[in-house]
Amino acid sequence: MASSCRKTGACTMLSLLLSASLAISATDHLAFRAKMLSDFESYSYDTVSVIYEFPHDPEAFTQGLVYGGNDTLYESTGLYGKSSVRKVALRTGKVETLQKLDDSIFGEGLTLLGERLFQVTWLQKTGFIYDNNNLSKIGEFMHQMNDGWGLATDGKVLFGSDGSSTLYQMDPDTFKILSKFVVSYKGQQVKNLNELEFVNGEVWANVLGVDCIVRISPKDGRVIGWILLPNLREHAAGNHKHKVLNGIAWDSEKKRIFVTGKLWSKLYEIRVVPIDKPIEEGFIEQHCFPSHYEPKKSMFE
Repeated sequence: MASSCRKTGACTMLSLLLSASLAISATDHLAFRAKMLSDFESYSYDTVSVIYEFPHDPEAFTQGLVYGGNDTLYESTGLYGKSSVRKVALRTGKVETLQKLDDSIFGEGLTLLGERLFQVTWLQKTGFIYDNNNLSKIGEFMHQMNDGWGLATDGKVLFGSDGSSTLYQMDPDTFKILSKFVVSYKGQQVKNLNELEFVNGEVWANVLGVDCIVRISPKDGRVIGWILLPNLREHAAGNHKHKVLNGIAWDSEKKRIFVTGKLWSKLYEIRVVPIDKPIEEGFIEQHCFPSHYEPKKSMFE
């Protein structure tokens, strides 16, 4: 067979075809890898413009914020002796209904699923369920996160954070963890994930201690992008280190986004605006990674 192959030149042709095929395969493979790397490293970077300013209770240590429809917000506040769940009129900031927590409990994240409000608490695995109409407590639950920081929902599952870089998905009936992902940006874990909101198919998270919101894919925990809000705090809270950005609410019907912070005097409706110039290497790590914070050691989480 080898002799016949040499005589007819078939070997040469076969060799050329194999070489071409391998070259095409290698090119396709490299292109596929390049696309995957490009997709993986593709992030959006945005800032915000303020559409409206609304009054906000400057005594509210905001830990969770939810839009409830009809220009109404639900808010969870923290601090021992001051924790609460409250129903707030958006335009006036007036607290219409308030359910105070026991003085030994530090309120944290809040979300609304159907007619039930779910709230987690700091340094405990106990959470509370409220009727959203009158804020009466209708139940308690135990979760499996390491701590209770943030809550959000897509209407099917609960998303949770515990101050680490982990994003949890939980069953809203059993509160068992369905999945969990480590959130990282360019190989570095995004720690101190705090208040959460499900916004238009994404999970948005305040990062404790910095003026940044990280946008996360609920499918795999991949960072989609960053929203930078560097100027809001100084107008609403001054430079006090504990008066940090915390609280995101999404009006899915009118496509409105609201943000506030702990002890802020204002709540803002914002518009996300793409940053039209390249982000310098290391900028996000410098401004959105709160390396100076030590979760669970501060009473002001």
